[in-house]
Amino acid sequence: MVLLIAAPAAPPQEAPQVHRLDYAWAPLLAHLLGLGRSAGADLVEFFLERDQYVSCLVEEDKVTSIAPSLSVGAGVRVFKGLADCYVSTNDLSAVGLRSALEKGLEILGLSLGSSLVPEVNLELLRDYAAAQGKDLWLDRCSPIGEMGDILRQANHELARQGSHVQARRCVYFRDWQEVLVAASDGTFARDIRLTQSAGCHLLCADGLHRASLGQRLGDTSNPEFLRAWDFTTTAADLAEAAGKMLYADYVESGAYPLVMANQFGGVIFHEACGHLLETTQIERQTTPFAGKKGEQIAHPSLTAWDEGRSLQAFGTIDMDDEGMPAQQTLLIENGILKNFLADRAGSLRTGHPRTGSGRRQSYAYAPASRMRNTYIAPGPYSLEDLFASVDRGIYCKKMGGGSVGPTGQFNFAVDEAYWIENGKVTKPLKGATLIGEATEIMNRISLCSQDLGLAAGFCGSVSGSIYVTVGQPHIKVDSITVGGR
Repeated sequence: MVLLIAAPAAPPQEAPQVHRLDYAWAPLLAHLLGLGRSAGADLVEFFLERDQYVSCLVEEDKVTSIAPSLSVGAGVRVFKGLADCYVSTNDLSAVGLRSALEKGLEILGLSLGSSLVPEVNLELLRDYAAAQGKDLWLDRCSPIGEMGDILRQANHELARQGSHVQARRCVYFRDWQEVLVAASDGTFARDIRLTQSAGCHLLCADGLHRASLGQRLGDTSNPEFLRAWDFTTTAADLAEAAGKMLYADYVESGAYPLVMANQFGGVIFHEACGHLLETTQIERQTTPFAGKKGEQIAHPSLTAWDEGRSLQAFGTIDMDDEGMPAQQTLLIENGILKNFLADRAGSLRTGHPRTGSGRRQSYAYAPASRMRNTYIAPGPYSLEDLFASVDRGIYCKKMGGGSVGPTGQFNFAVDEAYWIENGKVTKPLKGATLIGEATEIMNRISLCSQDLGLAAGFCGSVSGSIYVTVGQPHIKVDSITVGGR
């Protein structure tokens, strides 16, 4: 469908009612975009959002929290040369949107004054909501009562399958978001996103022995996600792991080779390397990889991607928050740096092409270059090959939390680990912390297996907290510093 809206001679007096973000907004937005251009802005962009969020928490078989949230708002971004500014508002009236535009122009030293409003054509380039029937998704999701029932069942499974259970909780959230993007370059795109997540956490204790583990699943675009959740398997996995970790020995500090599990093991690449490939980091001069496109930055065995198109993955998006379709971006190929992740502003200031990576938590944030589904590609080796290559090392089966410094220094806790002795996985270990730098560890990932797995995660940065996927196959790291007791 194509809709051409020229900025009208007389400005629209009212904004459409905010029960839907669709084509009815085009005349008003076209007029405001024209006003911004007539004031001297190089480009003006509006982002309109409606959001319905609800979460449910069950602890010890009781629903202890239900937290609904509704929000409506817009943001306007104004570009002049290499400078840009962003103003947000929850007033979606014609007056409110014009006021936000005026404030943005004022920050850049511009002001409305010309009576001549240039014509701005808004062509409906993309309407993912209509094309895929997304308008009906919310009606098919679990109502609040069903959320509580399913989470109580999952919570009961933790008690039934676990031993020495000290605390147990299960949580679910659903985030439904409708967005409309309009820019003076002709961008006019609409989308609806449905993001859901469910997970469990189990704490076991016996005297001085403790074990705490969690598992989270995430999905986009499946209204039946919660009903389809196999919480019995989730509870069984957590109970088994907690039982092994409860009486595990503490690891001794040192440098070890290790095998890192697939799925959430990819959080280290995400944190230690992925962020350093965002143009935001180039602008701040906080990445060691700036200026190294085309050079080797990792072991020749390593190839890595960032994309928004994997079916139902947690970081999947049909379009980014600047209205650009999601793409598949090759970050590293056989150790060679191929591309950076760029939003509109990052592309303007660094010269790297846009990659459909302009993302934000909500209308309250300006977009920035952010990851989507980020993972190390599978390699030619079997899991047995990886273990056989290690005489004495550590198998990191489940990663925990951690922190990363501005230039790639990291430390990550390991929630579930085991010794590898003579190529075999043996006794459990706990208390391990992985310590290193991105530039070092990327060159020590020497083997990648064939079993690529993805896991849901959350990523915080300059444009807020967003939903992402991390992932990898099992990988071998030749040597890494491990902190222990």
